[in-house]
Amino acid sequence: MLKGHPKGLLVAFFANMGERFGYYTMLAIFVLYLQAKFGYSTAEAGQIYGGFLFGIYFLPLLGGIIADNWLGYGKTIVLGTIVMFIGYGMLAIPDMGLGMVIGALSVISLGTGFFKGNLQALVGNMYDDPKYSANRDNAFNIFYMGINIGAFFAPSAAEGISNYILKKHHLVYDARIPHWAHEFLDGKLHNTTEYLAIATQQLGDKFTNLTDFSNNYIQVLSESYNAGFAIAAISMVISFLIFIGFRKYYKSADLTEKQKSMSTEHKDKVIELTKEQVKQRMIALFLVFFVVIFFWMAFHQNGFTMTIFARDYTQHLVGRYTFILFDLKALLPVLAAIIGLILLISKKVKSSGKIIGAILLVAGIGIAYWAIGTFNDEMPITPAKFQHFNPIFIVFLTPVIVGFFTWLRGKSKEPSSPKKIGFGMIITGLSYAIMMYVAYSFAHGYSPKDLEASGQIVPDNMLVSPYWLISTYFSLTIAELFLSPMGISFVSKVSPPKMKGLMQGGWLGATALGNLGAGLIGYFWDKLEIWQFFAILVSVTLLSALFIFSVMKLLEKAANS
Repeated sequence: MLKGHPKGLLVAFFANMGERFGYYTMLAIFVLYLQAKFGYSTAEAGQIYGGFLFGIYFLPLLGGIIADNWLGYGKTIVLGTIVMFIGYGMLAIPDMGLGMVIGALSVISLGTGFFKGNLQALVGNMYDDPKYSANRDNAFNIFYMGINIGAFFAPSAAEGISNYILKKHHLVYDARIPHWAHEFLDGKLHNTTEYLAIATQQLGDKFTNLTDFSNNYIQVLSESYNAGFAIAAISMVISFLIFIGFRKYYKSADLTEKQKSMSTEHKDKVIELTKEQVKQRMIALFLVFFVVIFFWMAFHQNGFTMTIFARDYTQHLVGRYTFILFDLKALLPVLAAIIGLILLISKKVKSSGKIIGAILLVAGIGIAYWAIGTFNDEMPITPAKFQHFNPIFIVFLTPVIVGFFTWLRGKSKEPSSPKKIGFGMIITGLSYAIMMYVAYSFAHGYSPKDLEASGQIVPDNMLVSPYWLISTYFSLTIAELFLSPMGISFVSKVSPPKMKGLMQGGWLGATALGNLGAGLIGYFWDKLEIWQFFAILVSVTLLSALFIFSVMKLLEKAANS
């Protein structure tokens, strides 16, 4: 899969993986933290969530301007990792007020703005070299896989540290308790029977009264989330060391057009476009930016309404074999066994590779068997863990998608980047049709507005299988692989040379608007039936697909100019 790619791609791959591990560790618990610490409603938490995501993806515009005109890509990326470390460190401080939280989010957003778009521009520069240019789309698929390896481990890291701290205080996570605790302390919980039973079960003989329990649980759970944010800060250090330690592998690509023009050695490599070419490319880029706004608005429900659906409408207890999917000590050896089997049966793998495959297969099965033996017949799952499905699907589906597109290219049938984006929007719409279907079972008396009005929760016998959410994440992952890395590749190819950093910032700026929409559309979560909420996402994404196919000739012309 790495054949025909520069070594600098791996540096960017691992630096990005470290940064994204920190980001997704934080994101996996962020809404839960806001609701546990401050007692926010879904709409209130959604406003902060959407605003933060907007900043994360809008500030790369600033980062692109700074890199294109002053610091260059590499220095701006290094500055970004340092600033992000400071921001995550601020967020890790216990007993923060809302002002401190907002300040920390602002610092993280600024650091990400310096880092993210410029790293993408740097990768794109590597593929301006004619000997690598044919692999540009595949390169961004591989680069994107690095993002998601980090994202895969993030929810487990966040959950692991949270559970560890709760256990130290003789507590266990229960998604119902933070809401009940705030309701009780505010004098709004009129029926305390079930809450009292759970609190007594949590502490046993150490239980004194509901007031102390409520205050203590909120405090300890909030501090456990602070510890998760500290893990994110540590990951920034790792990303920083990788990027500066292996600079020699990407040094030749770390040049803006302005830096080339000021260098005697590189001056002849400066590319000049006509005004008409620049105009044509900018129109194409902004049309793509417009479409991806709606993709990210839909996609980033994963950290918002889909997490809430996991918490409130999905089974909290699963069988031991389903729990394999949620527990890394079982899931990782299963995945190792699968990889081993693939190596063992592949005709293209040498004998040494088959030996490694056999070891992975046997060891994986053995460790998985041991891990499953430690499970009970029913095991609890937390809503944050659903977020590791998207990245793990990306890791395993990326080689499949890369191989598929490479096979099509060999037959001269590979679709253009804009067509891949269009197909991605269609698949997104179909993904949310799954949620629309399963959510219809809650159409009569179990919508969020109904539950809030009655003060009740969904009965256990009404909770749906986690496989509905897992299926949605699977199809959304396919959509993402058709759309996101292809969009980044399109931007790297079509951007006017003097504006590469800025246009990667433009791509992320469009993502920012989509992320802002992801939070704002949460307003309808408490106003509509759940199936109607997901119907909005289906409609918007399919209309966006129709639009991009209507301007396809213009986009493909710009890509080939």
